Amino acid sequence: MRSSYRTLDRGTLRDILLVCVADAVVGASFGAIAVSGGLDPWVPIVMSVFVFAGGAQFAAVGVVLAGGSPVAAVLAALVLNARLLPFGFAVADVLDDRRHRWTRLAGVHLITDETVAFALRHTDPTRRRAVFRLCGVALFVTWNLAVAGGAAAGTGLGDPTALGLDAAFPAVLLALVLPALRDRATRNAALLGAAVALAATPFLPAGVPVLLALLGLTPYLRPTRAVNARPTPPAPPREPS
Repeated sequence: MRSSYRTLDRGTLRDILLVCVADAVVGASFGAIAVSGGLDPWVPIVMSVFVFAGGAQFAAVGVVLAGGSPVAAVLAALVLNARLLPFGFAVADVLDDRRHRWTRLAGVHLITDETVAFALRHTDPTRRRAVFRLCGVALFVTWNLAVAGGAAAGTGLGDPTALGLDAAFPAVLLALVLPALRDRATRNAALLGAAVALAATPFLPAGVPVLLALLGLTPYLRPTRAVNARPTPPAPPREPS
């Protein structure tokens, strides 16, 4: 496996570093917001270790700080994280490890928008697995350290939206998925899904429009039809020599 990591180019390593930097800023902001809102410092730290999903964590903490119940917070997080189900199908080959079941479970925990985006950039199975694991471990360590630092700082960072720091995360992610949009079918599905999500945003709760964006895939989910071809006649027997 070490040799597979050595095959990763400098561009990929640089992109992983940039994503880690963006996640560190957002993670520190999350820890600071959670603590400044009245939560104990251990709450965002434990949540980051066991949940490890930035958007879902922001949604859950936002619901709690707004006075919502823990059940409502969990439901909001689940709605946002529902998108990870198709992500798991997309990187199923990366997670397939029949020899060590615990590594498969660890890989499932590392499924994020970024790790999937990096894995889909490569076609070679070995490189896909290597970049997925490297990105996942780097993000997990970076995110949790940043959240712990933000929680310790309390109100030091303030609201990331007021500083414009929240734009760093989607900007880096967009740069990662742009190469995949060169494919016409992928581009059309993405545009259709984005249109559906934008149209539904004013009318539906947060997180639901993202799920509806999956409707952009429907034109490409065509059932396989059996072809009624004529049976191929058997080859004539060869004459003995």
